[in-house]
Amino acid sequence: MDPGRIFGRGMSFPPRVGADGRVAWSEGEVNVRESIRIILMTEPRERIRLPQFGGNLHRFLFEPNTVATRRRIQDQIAVALARWEPRVAVQSIDVEADAADPQAAVATITYRLVATQSLERVSLKVALAG
Repeated sequence: MDPGRIFGRGMSFPPRVGADGRVAWSEGEVNVRESIRIILMTEPRERIRLPQFGGNLHRFLFEPNTVATRRRIQDQIAVALARWEPRVAVQSIDVEADAADPQAAVATITYRLVATQSLERVSLKVALAG
């Protein structure tokens, strides 16, 4: 089984140069994980040819770090991943206050890879007002 053929291949994120001096690429499960981060960290209208693309999480930047805000973040993540990442089936999205930073929340997405049914998880920090 070739992970690159099943899940695809793309430029690594964040972009970097490999040991051979060329642009580094990612494939397989790593490529899917990087794709999720790209979707959620991209704001709509950042991509000229695909202006609707993105997770739109920066809209919460000045929102209070409350249960209601974290629930809206959870809903926004679910919508973005359903629209832009067909290689995953989201199992759960947990958004909790960041214990180390009162002006942030941590979103943990648990998903199943559609092609292999492998269970994976990715987390990212979402900046809030506090």
